[in-house]
Amino acid sequence: MGNRRALITGITGQDGSYLSEYLLELGYEVHGLVRRVALEDHRHRLHRIEHLLDRLILHSGSVENYPSIFRLLASHPFDECYHLAAQSFVGEDFEEGFATMSINISSTQYILSSIRELQPQCRFYFAGSSEMFGRAAAAPQDEETRFRPRSSYGISKVAGFELTRNYREAYDMFACSGILFNHESPRRGFEFVTKKIASGVALIAHGAQDHLTLGNLDAQRDWGHAADYVQVMWLMLQQDAPDDYVVATGQLHTVREFCELAFAQIDRDYRDHVRVDPRFFRPTEDIPLCGNAQKARSQLGWQPQRTFPDLVREMVEHELYRRRSELNSSRQTGLGS
Repeated sequence: MGNRRALITGITGQDGSYLSEYLLELGYEVHGLVRRVALEDHRHRLHRIEHLLDRLILHSGSVENYPSIFRLLASHPFDECYHLAAQSFVGEDFEEGFATMSINISSTQYILSSIRELQPQCRFYFAGSSEMFGRAAAAPQDEETRFRPRSSYGISKVAGFELTRNYREAYDMFACSGILFNHESPRRGFEFVTKKIASGVALIAHGAQDHLTLGNLDAQRDWGHAADYVQVMWLMLQQDAPDDYVVATGQLHTVREFCELAFAQIDRDYRDHVRVDPRFFRPTEDIPLCGNAQKARSQLGWQPQRTFPDLVREMVEHELYRRRSELNSSRQTGLGS
């Protein structure tokens, strides 16, 4: 397996970093497509893969630019391509979603078209999302559930899913889609509520703030761990035939539960520190997004390894460590000045 080559778009993101680690462990030669500005600013833009840089092969380019994708695929043979890159505006304001729609749909077609013309043997993975289900008509959702996206991001992901399926059926390409439900980790971005809570707990523990403001504490999510989910991406591309799979835990947890477990890590009661602001409430979700991953379990032999409490604990411990490191660094700087 040591000679196998994989290309990852979105390699600098949460999923890209975990997938890179996993493929490197399997002996892959791992390539990534990154913007030139990222190559010029390693510390900030490549921080999730900084520990892997001496083992990765990075190429300057953009998924928004067809010539750069075409040139890359024309000059480097790949066994597998994981298309994780996407603009992730999830708001319901479609006026603001023009760029999201344009980038996400075009990039998927650019890559699929280039693979078809240059490397038809290359296996392709498309990163779908539970946002494709949107205002779902039933729960839990599986591969047969109708898509009802309610955001530009969700619509762009449905389009990418359909493009992937059409290239598979029209051109006999090995192209799969993973419909991934919420997956978190210490590498999550600060715009996500799980990261906001974990970071807030660390700040409160160190006396940097005394409260945390959140939206609806009763909002429910199907939360898994990103490190578990990237493994199923790889499994999809190892099958005899391409197919699409829902990837989820099948368990719902509330933001309140996340807060309870997170504050318990520092022996605090979340009710003493969490404030609710209705401005952060999202539109009412009549039917929660909860995935049924039975197909992935039975056909791929996959199941998540980490529990919900494991996930919360890992995220909080990471933020506590990061905060301690920042404080120690600032003290040393102060002593040296």
